[in-house]
Amino acid sequence: MLEEAWALASEKGWDRVRVADLAQRAEVSRPSIYAQFGDRAGIGRALVLRETERFLATVADVLKGQSDDVALALEAAVAHTLTEAARNPFIVAVVTAARGGTDALLPFLTSRPEPVFSEARHLVTAWLDTAAAERPATLRRDAADVAVRLTVSHMLLPSAGPDDTAARVAHAACAVLGVAVPTLSVR
Repeated sequence: MLEEAWALASEKGWDRVRVADLAQRAEVSRPSIYAQFGDRAGIGRALVLRETERFLATVADVLKGQSDDVALALEAAVAHTLTEAARNPFIVAVVTAARGGTDALLPFLTSRPEPVFSEARHLVTAWLDTAAAERPATLRRDAADVAVRLTVSHMLLPSAGPDDTAARVAHAACAVLGVAVPTLSVR
């Protein structure tokens, strides 16, 4: 059911996904969908949870592969996030609709940002707990928060290419963390 909900939301935007259409595509009854998810908003929550877990697993892989240099690892993770978000049809549908002010899934990134923010912050904080263990825990937590908030902000309102943005986000997070980074060149 979630796979079909993902496909419908990617094709039409979440606002246009009807439970009847989902039931037809998933080849299940509407009562089965309601029994599983409670209501349409429950489907949206389950979909966002699933996509968050999938997406953050790829970010975790990037961070693990770059753990020798905190700044480079953060930059790689942010660049990966921005690039993959631009390629993922579901995220593109949510962000594009959000720019038009019509998508009901936008609150998962703005006014009701759980689980996206909390899971992303937890991931980056846990990684920093190892990669920057010598830095105080409060700074690791704050740096993770800055990295996540700035990255999501750039997903919603892109300003530059992913590489330039990634360097700037990594630089800001490292500044909060108190980790020296090479001087950021203006591109």
